[in-house]
Amino acid sequence: MLKKIQAVAAQVGSVVVGKQPQIRLALACLLARGHLLIEDLPGVGKTTLAHALSMSLGLAFKRVQFTNDLLPADITGVSVFERENSRFVFHPGPVFSQVLLADEINRASPKTQSALLEAMEERQVSVDGEPRLLPDPFFVIATQNPQDQIGTFELPESQLDRFLMCIELGYPDPKSERALLEGRDRRDLLQTLPPCMSAAELVELQQAVRQVQTAPALLDYLQNLLIFSRRSPQFSEGLSPRAGLGLLQAARAWALLDGRNHVLPDDLQAVLTAVAGHRLRPAKGSAIGHRARAELAAELSRGVAVS
Repeated sequence: MLKKIQAVAAQVGSVVVGKQPQIRLALACLLARGHLLIEDLPGVGKTTLAHALSMSLGLAFKRVQFTNDLLPADITGVSVFERENSRFVFHPGPVFSQVLLADEINRASPKTQSALLEAMEERQVSVDGEPRLLPDPFFVIATQNPQDQIGTFELPESQLDRFLMCIELGYPDPKSERALLEGRDRRDLLQTLPPCMSAAELVELQQAVRQVQTAPALLDYLQNLLIFSRRSPQFSEGLSPRAGLGLLQAARAWALLDGRNHVLPDDLQAVLTAVAGHRLRPAKGSAIGHRARAELAAELSRGVAVS
């Protein structure tokens, strides 16, 4: 099974070239049953990464382009009255897919963004007072442009907290960019990607993540990270218990990708920036970009010694 997830990583890497660390983080996020936020400039491959992941994993995929006039019902679905049957019939929205790409999520209003909150947390949506379960697995990949761009809304903190990880792709290195320029069109490549595993096998791997062992000393280190984030004067607010659970699950997934059944401190360090960076706030200042959040996560890591 591990060979199959490695094959997924290799296949996605053949399309999104030069971004193996980000691809591995995305896979760890999925194995931990989390959701992924990709923050970066337009045109660096955010949407391509989401497409390549869903096709390589053999998952049903739907994309929603978020705009300022998008309504919550455009995501969750709507009940339509059928005169022939004299009853309302629910027409499911794109959220009823295994992978939902919320493209440029911060171009929609906060009300529309919040339509995803229940889906991401409870893996269901309530329409007309009736809860409707979403497919399993269910994975949201959202992309957002930098907040200083025209026409963007800042994501509410409650929305940000629903994303297990936040990553950025960045510009490709010269070698990778040359491969892009000389290679086939990425959209053509996407159409040729075969699934490397089934949805059932993915669910089996997600269940295996929960069985990865964590020693008491590792949990002590994780708790010390959480306590330091709450007490340090560098941060205006610390990491929540949900963030701590997310760190643990992401580290377990990272260990599983290495073929281990136990978590090391290095695993926590590997996922710390992606999991904690977008949840930390500096003691002074307002909204910050991805690189500044990475520095905050680095400060957190330096503040706690590995026992």
